[in-house]
Amino acid sequence: MDQKGTATLLELAAKSLLSNEPAAIHALEELPRDLFVPLFGAAFLGGHTKVLKELVRVWPFYCLHIRMSFREKSSYEILEAMIDGLQTLPAQNSSLRRPKLRILDLRQDLECETTCSEFRKKTPSCSESCIYSQHSILKIKEARQHNAQCLGIIHSESEPQSAWEPMELLVDISISGTLRKNQFLSFLRRKVEQSFGSLHLCCRGLQIDNVSSDRSILRFVDMGCADYLEVKNADLSEVTTLFNEMIHLTSLCLFNIPFKSCKGRNFRNFLTWLGRLDSLQDISLSLFYLKNQLQKLLRVLPPDVDTFYLSSCDLSNRDVTALSQSPQAAHITLLDLSNNEIFSEAYGPFQTLLENVSGTLQYLQVNNCRITDSALSAVLPALSHCSHLRVLSFAHNPITMPMLMSLLQQLTSLMELKHVIYPVPVHCYEQEDSHSRLDRQKLAEVQAQLLMMLQMVQREDMNWTTSHE
Repeated sequence: MDQKGTATLLELAAKSLLSNEPAAIHALEELPRDLFVPLFGAAFLGGHTKVLKELVRVWPFYCLHIRMSFREKSSYEILEAMIDGLQTLPAQNSSLRRPKLRILDLRQDLECETTCSEFRKKTPSCSESCIYSQHSILKIKEARQHNAQCLGIIHSESEPQSAWEPMELLVDISISGTLRKNQFLSFLRRKVEQSFGSLHLCCRGLQIDNVSSDRSILRFVDMGCADYLEVKNADLSEVTTLFNEMIHLTSLCLFNIPFKSCKGRNFRNFLTWLGRLDSLQDISLSLFYLKNQLQKLLRVLPPDVDTFYLSSCDLSNRDVTALSQSPQAAHITLLDLSNNEIFSEAYGPFQTLLENVSGTLQYLQVNNCRITDSALSAVLPALSHCSHLRVLSFAHNPITMPMLMSLLQQLTSLMELKHVIYPVPVHCYEQEDSHSRLDRQKLAEVQAQLLMMLQMVQREDMNWTTSHE
């Protein structure tokens, strides 16, 4: 019997077992290891919170990663049930089977499996273990081994285990001030406090809509673990003060930072902090004043940063030139310069930028940048050399139909380009103004003509759409 057939039988057995929750819970102590993963998947998707709690309590593997996406309505109930099942102290363990779970990973959409491969039974491992915090399993074990060596203690399997074993709870935290989210965060805090230090809350991603909404939540979050930070509607000085310990970030997103806070000492302190982020790969600054300051920011960033979201940053041609001449230009795979009037003076800097990123660029967004026919015509040769381009979005720019047709003819040679979001041609508006009334019939004719052109060159795999579709 093949593996696919075996997996199907296990899934059917798991669903059958869940039809009687009390019986399922009672059977967990004697359940074969092979049935735990399919039973967990079925219980998770079915919202069986009682079974999930007990599954976590007797989980026979070193780690548990949920991987699956939540249903918004019951997501917090599911999370709380699984967290409640954690046995952080020996006194809580009344089951016959000693719990082996040490890492509960509640982040969504992970690439790893539900359980990591246990390479060695005596020393199981997990690819998602925390490696930075002093409260992590890794650091605690290192400290114990060091103390044992200092005291001359030789480990043996017959030794009794420690009074408590460290555990890690991996989460992404969102602070938005909503009642349900605050209730969940309070639940998290109580669980950590009740563990008396045995449970390490490892926050990998932190999203904050308003810093002032509840600062008390931040006091029990270990900032040193995070690899993703998103902050909206905050003064730049608050960002650098509150998150000074976050030096292992791989992704940073700041949105709607007040204009006045992006200058002077605040900006210099921000650059100092930014210069410590050696692992940074993605940076997103939106509604963040950067006019004639991008060069200073690029100097402190790691040279291999490959993702730049710089929408609505009031960028100038000087900033575009700085980006084209930066070490990062040789690595950029995603570039978003939308809502910047970088074509109002000249298009030469952007043309040079395209030439310098052509070897790596995969995603380009220049929506609402006032790109005209003449500007697009000038940069088209450089754009057509971006051989790895997959997505191009230049919506809400005043482009005519002849220019759009010329663009399509040039870009069909880019075999990796699959998605193009183009602006509605100006002739589709009554007064050739994007704020005037749109003629849907003319737009339909445009779409039909572009589709016909794609079919003629056998590029039906390219998807050309507008923001109005």
